[in-house]
Amino acid sequence: MTTDAEEPTLTVDELAARAGVTVRTVRFYGGKGLLPPPVIGARRVGHYGPEHVARLALIEELQRQGMTLAAIERYLHQLPAGLTAHELAIHRAVVASWAPDAVETVPRRELERRAGRPLSAGDLERLAAMNVVTADEGGDGGAFRVDAGLLRLGVQLLDVPLSQEVILAAREVLMEHSRAAARELSRLFRGEVAERAAQDVRSLSAHMHPLVVQALLTTFQRSLREELGEWLGGSGTD
Repeated sequence: MTTDAEEPTLTVDELAARAGVTVRTVRFYGGKGLLPPPVIGARRVGHYGPEHVARLALIEELQRQGMTLAAIERYLHQLPAGLTAHELAIHRAVVASWAPDAVETVPRRELERRAGRPLSAGDLERLAAMNVVTADEGGDGGAFRVDAGLLRLGVQLLDVPLSQEVILAAREVLMEHSRAAARELSRLFRGEVAERAAQDVRSLSAHMHPLVVQALLTTFQRSLREELGEWLGGSGTD
């Protein structure tokens, strides 16, 4: 069932740990049809892949939006079949764009549960450099303020074989160009709705926000694929 490059090699315990949930939760979602069945390997052991991890992250994001289990079921059942982990991550990013910025203060144990892994002192330093977490100065030293919308991305970046300097420089590039795009889009939309009633403007804004985010993500995804394809093709590594 896996279409990403990474094969389904996670056991149910490893999947639960990676997603920051319990094995019971994984089995519950599987029984509800919210997770595809695992690939059955030797000794009848089920193996899970990156799509399962991404789908659990999407479910978690939908829960953060306050959606009921029934609403989450309807949302997931409306998705096209066979979505890759990357495509599910785009859906999660769009869902996350509906929510206001959410910064919470949590103890380290809860932070690691949400991250789905233990976090070393070096990991915490890198997450802090990316503005994902900061130590809670008013606490006892064991609590952290965490940007819930950035945590999963930050944790994934911990395993990317790039230096901290390159990651931070990439962040600055993305922020600079996303701000420029936001300014231009805002200017276009303001001109379009200038003569409309306030209620119409609010309604349009509510509908356009997730649509614009999805459009930006899709456009960037395709542009990055083209750039990487040209780079790898030119380097003779194809």
